[in-house]
Amino acid sequence: MLGLTQDIESFERQHRAHPQAGALIARQAGLRVAVAATPFEALSWAVTGQQISLGAAVALRRKLIVAAGVRHTCGLMCYPDAGRVAALTVAALRAEGFSAAKANTLHTLAHLVADGALPLDAWLHTLAVDDIRNQLLSARGVGPWTVDYTLLRGFGWMDGSLHGDAAVRRALQALLGAPDRLGEHDARSWLAGFSPWRALIAAHLWAADSALPAHTGSGRRAP
Repeated sequence: MLGLTQDIESFERQHRAHPQAGALIARQAGLRVAVAATPFEALSWAVTGQQISLGAAVALRRKLIVAAGVRHTCGLMCYPDAGRVAALTVAALRAEGFSAAKANTLHTLAHLVADGALPLDAWLHTLAVDDIRNQLLSARGVGPWTVDYTLLRGFGWMDGSLHGDAAVRRALQALLGAPDRLGEHDARSWLAGFSPWRALIAAHLWAADSALPAHTGSGRRAP
């Protein structure tokens, strides 16, 4: 979960002399990407965070945890599994602040995972990334950003192109000194040069974005 098996040394060796990102990587040397406890947690967190700020997503996540009511014997609230989320109605999710689209998507995905139609835990060991991507994209309300974020946080896959992420594009704009906002095409092209670590350089950009003086935490995520 702490990303200790991630081969960040190879990434840093290969890109520490990069004319644009080298200094950023040096400042944040050793940066790793934390992985969720389960793929479902990563997927549901990705859906929760679509098109809202990080702060709003964290608040919504907290409401989901409380609504599910899973408590450890020590008293701490736990993140619910798919079965617990599936037991919540769409109306209950709406009451906690989820939009209609997110409530329906989260409810549908929870049922698919709980019923075995999306066996995320088994896919950790048995399914290729491209197959996981295609299976997830077939679910309504799940787009490329949600898939790449889930693959990163839920499966530890470091090569998702998070060019749809507003914070990635904002930090990249600052890094490049671009006068105008960068579009997804430009961000995708720039990130492509870091394959197979596109998601790792995106994590460096996330960290850089959080440190920007004018950072507001808004517009963090895309579908």
